[in-house]
Amino acid sequence: MVKLNRVDEQVVAALKEGKESTLQELTEKTGQPSKKVFKSLRKLFENEMVDTKARKYRLLNVGVTQSKADSEEEAPEE
Repeated sequence: MVKLNRVDEQVVAALKEGKESTLQELTEKTGQPSKKVFKSLRKLFENEMVDTKARKYRLLNVGVTQSKADSEEEAPEE
C-alpha cells in the first residue's frame, strides 16, 4: 500500500466531498499549488486510487492507507 503525504490526504478529502473535480477545483479546495495537486493526482492515479474522465478526477472505491503521521502516532511505545 502507498503512503499518503499531507497533500495526498487533502486531495483525497476534497474528492470525497463531491463526485468529480477538475484540477483547478482541487487546487482551490486544498489551498495547494496546482503543481503539487497534479503530482498528488498522478501518484493516486498510478496507485489506482483515482480515476479521470475528461479532465475530471474521482476517487475510486479503494481503501485509503494511513498517512505517515498517523502510522507514527499508532506505533507502539517502548
